[in-house]
Formats: sequence, C-alpha cells, structure tokens
Amino acid sequence: MAGKYYKSFEQHLKPDPVFQDLDVAKFISCIMHDGKRSTAERIFYDALKIVEGRITEREPIEVFRQGVDNVKPMVEVRSKRVGGANYQVPVEVNNKRRRTLAFRWILEAARGRKGRPMRVSLADELMAAYNKEGGAILKRENAHKQAEANKAFAHFAF
Repeated sequence: MAGKYYKSFEQHLKPDPVFQDLDVAKFISCIMHDGKRSTAERIFYDALKIVEGRITEREPIEVFRQGVDNVKPMVEVRSKRVGGANYQVPVEVNNKRRRTLAFRWILEAARGRKGRPMRVSLADELMAAYNKEGGAILKRENAHKQAEANKAFAHFAF
C-alpha cells in the first residue's frame, strides 16, 4: 500500500472554508465523530467565537495556533526491548506526530471536562493551552518528565 500510487489522508485534505488553513481542517477532522463534519465545524467555530469574546487583544485563530504550539511535545518515550528487558527510551518527536499529539491531547482534555457543551469545553481548553495551563499542557509536561527520568537509556535510541 505504500507504493508510489498511495496518497496519504493529508494530501486529500482541503483547507477549512473560513481560515483557509490545513491545520484547522485537520483539527476539525479530529473533532469529527461518525462522519459529521458540519457538526465538528460548528463546534470548532463556536469555540473560537467564545474565545474571541474572552480575549480582545488577539485573533481567536492566533490563540488556537499558539495553544497548539504550546502543547506540542519535544520528546516522548518509546518502549525498546533489549536482552529480555523493556526500556523506556526517550526519542525526539517529528513535526507531524507533534501536531497529532497536540491535537489529541487538547481534544482529550476538552472531552474530559464533563457537564458542559463541547464548544465551551474546547474554548476553555484552547484558552488554557494558550496560557500554558490545563490538561493538555499537563500531559505534555508528564511526557517531558518521563523522557527526562529515562534519559539514561537514550543510548538505546532507535
């Protein structure tokens, strides 16, 4: 399947209709459940309107971009089996995976905020990520701490 005729999902992705941004389109695709793109778009754009109401000095799309950049991890640990023992080896994260992890962690944290509509939870989590706080940032810090704790095994890197 990985031949020259194979095209990844990313190559078929079109920019979102409002901001003409591929990252926004990918984020909306990550929000989406059961193929309901219009619902996912409405959740995202409503969340940005909520952010716009709370922050006046910056554009909401800039808050989104900065929040995602703040959540992107630099390193992660991967399991490596050496001589019958499994070691957690810290490795650098490539750009595509950094973005994917950031999107996943932001959405996990937003979905974990129970009792509120998703648009409000997403707006809260984007604001928290922008301010370098919240569940997604905590997840990033834990990944970095784990990599730091296991840096003695870095010589086992892939």
